[in-house]
Parts: sequence; C-alpha cells; structure tokens
Amino acid sequence: MSDQPHALLEHAGDGVAVLRLNRPAKLNALSDDTVRAIFGLLDEVAGSDARVLIVTGNGRGFCSGFDLTLAGAAEGDGAQTEGWVRRQEMFGSIVERLRAIPQPTIAAINGAACGAGLSLALACDTRIAARSAKFNCAFITIGMTSCDVGVSYLLPRAIGTTRAFELMLSGRMFFAEEAERIGLVAHLHDDDKLMDGALALARQIAANGELNTWLTKRGMWANLEAGSLAAAIELENRTQVLMQSTGSFRERATARGFLKG
Repeated sequence: MSDQPHALLEHAGDGVAVLRLNRPAKLNALSDDTVRAIFGLLDEVAGSDARVLIVTGNGRGFCSGFDLTLAGAAEGDGAQTEGWVRRQEMFGSIVERLRAIPQPTIAAINGAACGAGLSLALACDTRIAARSAKFNCAFITIGMTSCDVGVSYLLPRAIGTTRAFELMLSGRMFFAEEAERIGLVAHLHDDDKLMDGALALARQIAANGELNTWLTKRGMWANLEAGSLAAAIELENRTQVLMQSTGSFRERATARGFLKG
C-alpha cells in the first residue's frame, strides 16, 4: 500500500488554492481514505484566505470514479449493508461540502472523469477540460443506477434534462469536444495548457473580491432552487444592498475609474 497522501493542497499565489487527487496509478479513483482526505483539505481551504479553489488530478486522470476493488464484499450481508450506507452517504456528501465552502471551485479535468469522478467535477461551480478528457455515468453499466453522488441533481441543471437522461440511461463514454458543445465544460485547453487556463480563470475570479464573490456563489446556487423569479430577485436585491453597505462598491468602482475619488 502506498504511503503517499491521497490528496494534496497547494497555494498558487494570488488567492488561488489547488487541490490535487493523488492516486495516479489508479487514475485517482476514490477510496474511503481519498474521500476523507478531500474533506480535510476542503476544511483547510474553507478556513484559509484562499479566494478560489481549483480541483484536479495528478497523472493522466481527473478521477476514474469509485475504486471498484473496494466492492468485493458479499452482497446481502446485513453488516455489509450498513457499512455501504455509511460509505454511500460519505461519498455523496462531497457535493454538499464543495458547495458549502465560501470559495468558488473550478474543476480542471485532465483526463477521465467517470462515475463518481463526473460527480466530483459537477460538484464544482464551473469546469474546464483538457482535450484528452472523457466522461461517463459509469454505474448503470455494472448493475447499479446512474443516480449517484449528486449526478441526478447536478447534471440536468448543467446540460438540461434531455441530454442528461440520454447520458445517464446509456452510460456511454463521451469526450471533451461533446462536453464543451453541450455546456458541461466552459472551455477546452490543450493538455499541457490546462493548468495555465485554470490558474488564469481562478485569478480573474479572485481579483473581483472576497465577500461579493462568495455571495455570488451562494446566490447562484440558492436561486437554482428558487420557486419564482420574484423570490430570486428578492435575494439578489438583498445581496446588492449588503455589498453597497460595505463600501466595497465605491472603493472598487473608484479604483477601476468608474467613479471619481
């Protein structure tokens, strides 16, 4: 067993942190220890002065999904069933934890993002990909369902129900060009330029400020569940009044030449 950490955190300067999955020999497949490591690093990021988090993988893969070597226990055993419930809930809560941290998150997808790896990418606020990236909803092809680790909530919101149903029901592999065309990823980059692109986007976001960026992230996720346009505008109005009262608007607008000092 490797004694290397399953995930790594680095600070790239300018308020940007990078979380790297670190099981390259397994294309960064998720084990229980990997998930625990991710939670610990997300807690560290949330309490830090980082303004943006990039999530990526070491080696040739972003995340190939759940490590299927952990699935060897006999089915139908009551104690095993209880253990699988705990594991499923732990894996599923990655999505909520990524949404909960104040920093916007960018998935820099550097290879396979399959099964739970697709979930991890979808849990980030936005995504960019290398041209070698590939994706699928893997579990339906091995006797499970595609409703796993937030995919059934996040994928249709990212690309619409028609495409999401097709991908979730077929389990087929699809590639970077299609992912960009259907809106799953925002930009494609040559493989050796992916992190340059991720860092450039992260620094552009970080330059906009901390509280207003956090409120934009929270407001966007909240209004995806808003019951009406009026409810969404009510939340928007409150965040704008809050930001105006902090003095940030005048300070930044003046610094950028929109207002006179």
